[in-house]
Amino acid sequence: MDLPASMSITKGDLERMLFDEDAEPKALPLSLLAEITDDFSNELQIGAGGFAVVYKARLDNSVIAVKKLSNTYMREKEFHREVECLIKAKHRNVVRFLGYCVDTQGNMASYNGKMVMADVHQRFLCFGYLPNGSLDVHITGNILLDEDMM
Repeated sequence: MDLPASMSITKGDLERMLFDEDAEPKALPLSLLAEITDDFSNELQIGAGGFAVVYKARLDNSVIAVKKLSNTYMREKEFHREVECLIKAKHRNVVRFLGYCVDTQGNMASYNGKMVMADVHQRFLCFGYLPNGSLDVHITGNILLDEDMM
């Protein structure tokens, strides 16, 4: 039985994608994202907002950013549209979109005194890592021009 393509992607594959401008974003396995973020360790958390937490993820020789979306952030159709737009957005001045992960697991939980099975949806987006802070700082901050450096 063949494994789905997303199950065969490794840290090395993801790192090669980072430097290959022709590589298309891929579906990534949750196990890989957990591995490269040390199981979504608080120590690797580099940002958080109302809809997501961002982690610095370690590959063999480079770093990427993994954005873990909150469960209530968007419905499946909206997530599909966002991934589709990110796949199409390719420009040398735009942070590189590497892939996505959608994972659904059934978890037992107590509800009104009864044990029920609830589907837990997790969604992730993976990008090239931008050092030195948030992208908004680079867009709105003071940028040194070559003539300013002289």
